[in-house]
Amino acid sequence: MFARHVSTTAGQRVVCLSAVLLLLWAKADPADAHIVSNAGGFSSGFEHPLTGSDHLLAMLAVGIWGAQMGGAAVWTLPVTFPLIMVVGGVLGMLGLPIPDVEVGIALSMIVLGGAIAAAWKAPGAVALVIVSVFAICHGYAHGAELPLAADPADYAVGFVIATGLIHVLGVAVGLVSGKFYDGIVSRCLGGLIALAGAYFLLV
Repeated sequence: MFARHVSTTAGQRVVCLSAVLLLLWAKADPADAHIVSNAGGFSSGFEHPLTGSDHLLAMLAVGIWGAQMGGAAVWTLPVTFPLIMVVGGVLGMLGLPIPDVEVGIALSMIVLGGAIAAAWKAPGAVALVIVSVFAICHGYAHGAELPLAADPADYAVGFVIATGLIHVLGVAVGLVSGKFYDGIVSRCLGGLIALAGAYFLLV
């Protein structure tokens, strides 16, 4: 009886966390998520991922999906995303054309959230390709804005570190939520992220 009570309480906390995430998403303006004009250096770059709900939810999804898949994916997905995101950032800074980047960002939330909702344990290589493609989109969007920052290099370092920490939070949420109600809580989080992506895609 006590064990069931503890499990229920922990599950309720995870559900509350999902509500907080939705509030963050609803409060933030996706149209302003990638504007960094007059931004400073490291501190501005570190804060930026926390203010863009599309980026925040996608980064959480990477961590949650890695935790849900288990095994090496727990660390390979969160490590791969920031590394490939830097490549996308360089492409953005160079001004190389990549069409429909914002659509790609919205799709990242739909696909990653959908994978979590479906509890899809993709082959490792397939998961890495999916994460890498979306990392290019996220990195490109922010890289195109980097020259507007006062210190682009420090800004980029702060941004990448913050992204990595959001991944770690996503892994923690995925590991905790996956333990309750046979993973239903984790899958519901994925569904909410996918719905947020659909909203961004349609507005």
